[in-house]
Amino acid sequence: QVQLVESGGGLVQAGGSLTLSCAASGRTFSSYYMGWFRQAPGKEREFVAGISWSGGNTYYRDSVKGRFTISRDNVKNTVSLQMNSLKPEDTAVYYCAAKSGPIATLVYAYDYWGQGTQVTVSS
Repeated sequence: QVQLVESGGGLVQAGGSLTLSCAASGRTFSSYYMGWFRQAPGKEREFVAGISWSGGNTYYRDSVKGRFTISRDNVKNTVSLQMNSLKPEDTAVYYCAAKSGPIATLVYAYDYWGQGTQVTVSS
């Protein structure tokens, strides 16, 4: 069982930066593949970035490559998403999620979800 709590969302101007954090409870955090998703109003939830249990492998959706960086700390049981050069189209509720097994980008593949944190990018 893993419980996830996101923080770090807020309002930022286009071109600005934000860092989202996700704190996880549970002794087996290091065994989970972690992902960040987002959902904009009226749109489906979409994969943003993922990181393997060791942190050695990361994966990003094309629209955030070069701007976002996912990382994790298995001692502190946290996963972060550094977001730079933010655009208005990045506006969404961002969710942290965990799954066992290999990399996945589909929502239904993830077992545990946080409550989400709002990111709003003004133009």
